[in-house]
Amino acid sequence: MSSIVCSIVIPMYNEEEVIEETYHRLKKVMDQTGESYELLFVNDGSRDRSASIIAELAKHDDNIRLIDFSRNFGHQIAVTAGLDYAQGQAIVIIDADLQDPPEVIPQMLAKWREGYEVVYGKRLKRQGETAFKKLTAYLFYRILNILTNENIPKDTGDFRLIDRKVCDAMKHLHEKNRFLRGMISWVGFNQTAVEYVRDERWAGETKYPLKKMLKFAADGIFSFTYKPLKLATYIGFLLSTTGFLYLLYVLYQRLFTTNTQSGWASIIAVNLVFNGITLIILGIIGEYVGRIYEEVKGRPLYIVKEVVGFKKNEEKN
Repeated sequence: MSSIVCSIVIPMYNEEEVIEETYHRLKKVMDQTGESYELLFVNDGSRDRSASIIAELAKHDDNIRLIDFSRNFGHQIAVTAGLDYAQGQAIVIIDADLQDPPEVIPQMLAKWREGYEVVYGKRLKRQGETAFKKLTAYLFYRILNILTNENIPKDTGDFRLIDRKVCDAMKHLHEKNRFLRGMISWVGFNQTAVEYVRDERWAGETKYPLKKMLKFAADGIFSFTYKPLKLATYIGFLLSTTGFLYLLYVLYQRLFTTNTQSGWASIIAVNLVFNGITLIILGIIGEYVGRIYEEVKGRPLYIVKEVVGFKKNEEKN
């Protein structure tokens, strides 16, 4: 069994402005706990000096580990790599931007010692975020819980502590389009929350613009439910029934009344609505087919260019 009590997994992408401050705050917090620990920085193909800064710090601190990807594979994959390499009995996931304060980690460790196997951070407030982002996050979790059968905690992110046995269970989940907070809820175990106020980003720019947020939301929905396909079936049935009834109405007008109206505008409008809905349904089906395609290719989740700070017996098997 590993002598390391706590592993901290820190995915990073172009975080040179903040990464040293992140290291110092994490080191200060973990030194105060008195527990053995490792800081696992996962460089997700950064184009700046993030990796070299951590590699330099690792020369003076034996607690630092660096996993350097060959290219950018995405935040959720970077966290997955950290879980694969983590040696601790408790593993904490925290982003490098310091929005989730490292000072909350001792509270998570206390809950873990009480017997909880998953301790997730629940946001009371989100400082420095736009009203649009707060609203979309609020709606996303509520829609996700309606569509899925999993009880994914609301107002949470990836900032959490998981026990070693939860981490080992996660290694058996191999899907490519990953939504980790949903996957951790799916594996079960004894879970609880620690509440905190999410800070404003310490420096740099967000790595989750609208495009990435939309993909992330799609991963959360399409990875955990096929209800959108059911919804497409229901809509198709409803429209078919409506169209058939409308056809009967048109035939009745044509055969039994003199009220028949000619007009291309109404026909085009109806066609546009029906064709639009058809394309939406095809898009939903395409999302699922595309994900099946990604899975059957069988490619690895990530490729590691270099690791720093690991002893030979600590490297991933």
